[in-house]
Amino acid sequence: MAYGSPTDLMDETHGMSESTCLDTLEQFYDTIVQVYKDEYLHKPNQEDLNLLFRKVKDRGFSGMIGSLDCMHWDWKNYPTKWQGGFNGRSGKPTVMLKAVASYDTWIWHAFFGVPGSQNDITVLGRSPLFNRLTKGKAP
Repeated sequence: MAYGSPTDLMDETHGMSESTCLDTLEQFYDTIVQVYKDEYLHKPNQEDLNLLFRKVKDRGFSGMIGSLDCMHWDWKNYPTKWQGGFNGRSGKPTVMLKAVASYDTWIWHAFFGVPGSQNDITVLGRSPLFNRLTKGKAP
């Protein structure tokens, strides 16, 4: 993972099959989420919102809790079996990240785009960020 090597090369360098590498990577990610979810992966509670509203009001952005941005990352070592599924505007494989961050760079929401030709609007439409808003619920 640190070197960005494709999983099918692990057999040659470390004697691990591609499926074992993928299973191990999934277990690693699950462990990271379990260890850090309570502190870093939560929706803003009322105390968080009050602090955010107070800070942004001082900066002239009343009622805002964060900034939304979408970015396209070139995906250099993507799995070849997904070829064509993540092609970006440049014709190269890309993956899209949409995130909401507050003034203190705390990330309140993150969503990686799904396969297919994606732009900022289509990723927003597939993201769970606005699901609560469309049901009339908001922080």
